[in-house]
Amino acid sequence: MSAPAQRVFERASIRSVQADVRSFVLAGVLAVVLAGCGGGGGSNGTAGATVPASSPAAASAPAASAPASSPTSSGPSTSGTVPQSTTPNVVAVSVAATPTLTRNMLMASVTVCVPGTSTCATVNNVQVDTGSQGLRLLASALPAGFALPSVAAGAGSSPAGECAAFGTGYTWGAVRSADVRLAGEVAPALPIQLIADPSVPTTPSVCQGFGLAMINTTALRSNGILGVGPFNADCGAACVNQPNSSWYYSCPSGNCTASAQPLAQQVSNPVAAFATDNNGVVLDLPAVPDAGQSAVSGSLIFGIGSQSNNALGGATVLRANTVTGFVSTTTSDGSVYPLSYLDSGSNGFFFANAALTRCGAWYCPSAPLSIGATIKGTDGVSTPASLPVANAQTLFASGNWAFDNLAGYNGNMFGWGLPFFFGRRIYTAIEAQVTPAGAGPYFAF
Repeated sequence: MSAPAQRVFERASIRSVQADVRSFVLAGVLAVVLAGCGGGGGSNGTAGATVPASSPAAASAPAASAPASSPTSSGPSTSGTVPQSTTPNVVAVSVAATPTLTRNMLMASVTVCVPGTSTCATVNNVQVDTGSQGLRLLASALPAGFALPSVAAGAGSSPAGECAAFGTGYTWGAVRSADVRLAGEVAPALPIQLIADPSVPTTPSVCQGFGLAMINTTALRSNGILGVGPFNADCGAACVNQPNSSWYYSCPSGNCTASAQPLAQQVSNPVAAFATDNNGVVLDLPAVPDAGQSAVSGSLIFGIGSQSNNALGGATVLRANTVTGFVSTTTSDGSVYPLSYLDSGSNGFFFANAALTRCGAWYCPSAPLSIGATIKGTDGVSTPASLPVANAQTLFASGNWAFDNLAGYNGNMFGWGLPFFFGRRIYTAIEAQVTPAGAGPYFAF
C-alpha cells in the first residue's frame, strides 16, 4: 500500500516572516503545499483532563518579571553572568506517529491554569517550535467549561483577537491569560492565543489572505504550538504604537478592528517569563538512522548556562539579526541564502535547488546525497553543516516518523528544520537576555 501524502509543514515565523517578508514565504511555500501535499485525518488527540496544580509537573508559581522589549542596540554584549537555578527545567519531547499522520512533528505536553488558581488542564500533542514566539492552543483542546480570562486590546477594555501567520498558513483566535506550567517552571498570567475561540468567530479578511486556516487539528496538525524562539513577544515593537491589521485586533462583542497592542499584552514567549532559566532553550535530540526511526524521545531544556544540564560548552554561537532572527547559509554550489533560520517547527529542510528532482513539494533524488553548507551569524562567525537529502517517497513508504534527511522546496529562504536537530544539542537564545555568550538572539550548536 502506498504511503499517505505528506504535507510540507513550515512553522517558520521568526519575526520577519510574520511581518515584512512573510508574504514571500506564503507565495513560495504555500502554493507548493496546496498543490502537492495531502495528509491524513484523525482525532484531535486531546488530553482534555483537568489536573491539580500540585501535580509533579506543576510547581507553585514563582514571581516573574515582564518580558523585555525588543533591543534597540545593533550589537549584543559578548559576556554575561547568568543567575543559577535549581528549578526542574526539562520537558520531555517526542517524534512519533500523530493523529494527523504527519512526519517529523516534535511534540510536548503543556499545562495551562486559570491565573492564580489550581484550575488547570494539560494539553498533549503541542508542537515545539523554535521559529516562533508564544503558546497557541486550539480552543477545542481544552475541557468544556475551562475559561481563561481575556486580555485587553490596546489601552482599552475590549478583548483582543490575534492573527498569526506561519509558513503554511495562519491561526486566528482570542488572546487570553494563563499560568503556563512546563516542568517546574511557570510563566504566570501569560498572554496566549486560543485558536478558533468562539468569542471571535469571524476571521478578518487580511488574516484570511495568509492562506490555509490552521484552526483545527486537521490543518494545524497538532493541538497547538509552543513557540520558544529567539524573541520575547510575537510582534514586538511594531505593534505597540499603531494598529497593524496583520496582527492584533480589538474585538468588542466579537466584532474586530485592527488595534495596537502593548508588549505586556502580546502573545509572549513563555520561557522569557520564567523567574529563572529564562534566557533561552536547548533542544537535545538523539541521532536517527538514514532510513528513519519509528519514534524518538528527547529533551527541551530551559535556560542557557543557568544549570549543569544547559551549559553552553564549546558550542559555536551564531548571532541572529536582532530584528528578524535570521542568519545566513551558503551551500557548496555557491548559493547564498541571507534569509536562513533554525526551526524545529518545520518538518524538513527547505531550500531551492534546481538540480534535485522534486516529487510535489518534496525532493526525491534517485540516490541519497549530502550537500555541504556553511551557516554564518551576523558577526561573521560561521560553522560547517551537512545537509543530507534522501528520496521523500522512499522515506514515507518506510512507515517511520522521524527523519534527518527529509527536504523540500522553498524558493525564498533556507530552513534548517527538525531534521537538522537530530543528533545535536541546539541552543536558541532570547533577545536581550544575558547568557554566557552575551545577549541573544542567537543560535548555537
